[in-house]
Amino acid sequence: MGRLAALAVTGVCTAGLAACGGGDGEAFKGKSADEVAAQAVKATRQAESMHLKGSAQQKSGDSLALDIAVDSEKNCEGTIKQQGATAQVRHKSATLYLKGDEKYWRSSLKQQGDADKIVPKVAGKWVKMPAGDDQLTGLCDKQGLLAALDEDKSERKGMSKDGSASVDGTQAVKLTKKSGGKTLTMYVASEGKPYILKVTTTGGSAPESTTFSDYNKPVEPEQPPAGDTVDLKQLAAR
Repeated sequence: MGRLAALAVTGVCTAGLAACGGGDGEAFKGKSADEVAAQAVKATRQAESMHLKGSAQQKSGDSLALDIAVDSEKNCEGTIKQQGATAQVRHKSATLYLKGDEKYWRSSLKQQGDADKIVPKVAGKWVKMPAGDDQLTGLCDKQGLLAALDEDKSERKGMSKDGSASVDGTQAVKLTKKSGGKTLTMYVASEGKPYILKVTTTGGSAPESTTFSDYNKPVEPEQPPAGDTVDLKQLAAR
């Protein structure tokens, strides 16, 4: 999926927890941090839908931003921003639609000799992408985005509880880990189900922040208007 599509994953895959600590409130009283983590991972992966909003700074200085709602049926809707380019994405009825600005399409099609011909036809339009032919489809795979939660068990070691906090009005247990000049902070809901609410990485050359909200809310992207939609596959065949 690349760095942009994996933005949310980058946050949650390093958010596995272990070690014991205090200050977690009644919700997790008597539970070690690894037990809190196990609950958070399980609840988050079982949720029917969620809204992810994240930003990251690459070592190169380029900025990345993701704001997308996705469900277990791969319905999704949101916005991607990278290196000053913006694209809206919708996945509905197994079809991916992308609406990028001119800068986005010039960057995406720079390897094609007919880019100057195609860009004016797709910029600002809802483009129907070839089935299975675009890496952005991975953005709409909720389980795929969250699969990294269990990929590296070693990243779950060394965290500790660090009191409580509020994330967008929801009380959370705060967990932190310092390593290599970086500080990872993870917030787990202490009200209702123990969903992951926020993950941040500060320090170093690539700070990141990802929030998770709107768990189990319906994701119902609208079908783009036919008059504002073009088929990239058909354009490429001309």
